[in-house]
Amino acid sequence: MNARSILTRAAAGVAGGVLLLGVAGTAFAEDQKDAGDVAVEVAISELPGGGALSMSVAGTSTALSENGSTSTVRQFTGTLPTVTVTDTRDPADIPQGAGWYVLGTASDFVSSTGDVIGAENLGWAPRLIDGGDSGLVAEGDVVDTAIDGGPNGVGLVDQELLAITNDSAAISSEGSWTADAALTLKTPAEVEAGNYTSILTLSLFE
Repeated sequence: MNARSILTRAAAGVAGGVLLLGVAGTAFAEDQKDAGDVAVEVAISELPGGGALSMSVAGTSTALSENGSTSTVRQFTGTLPTVTVTDTRDPADIPQGAGWYVLGTASDFVSSTGDVIGAENLGWAPRLIDGGDSGLVAEGDVVDTAIDGGPNGVGLVDQELLAITNDSAAISSEGSWTADAALTLKTPAEVEAGNYTSILTLSLFE
């Protein structure tokens, strides 16, 4: 018997099995008198060396409102939703010299009609809400807008620092830390009216 005929017979056997099971299943359903559910539970403990370094953000959007505008510059301000960094690792499992940091970068603002305000016009002032008792977590520097000018007047075009620690292992027992930032958008007074949206991406590194 060649290989092809063996495969053909095997396929026929599987097909027949499916048909037979279908018939048997139908007969069983017709005779069933009662049914019950059983909850299967298992408690799985964390493995040694478990835990993780993670980040969460308290919201997916924030709105800026106009205030402090002048005859030449329009200004819009708001607050970044609270960012929480959590570390559940055993300090012994954290590489020596490791430190974590959170960076933020924004895309251009684009209106529903296609008008654009560059990301260099959005700045922030990071603020630690809870930096832990050790004092080893620091907030990032203020980033001004391009309209403000000066050495920090670059906006959130590149990755800018929100919060940082240089020693993850030393502070991991504190568990978590929180920060936010005051956001400021500045545009020329003649900016096109419209509803604009930018995506501010936050990233945790170690």
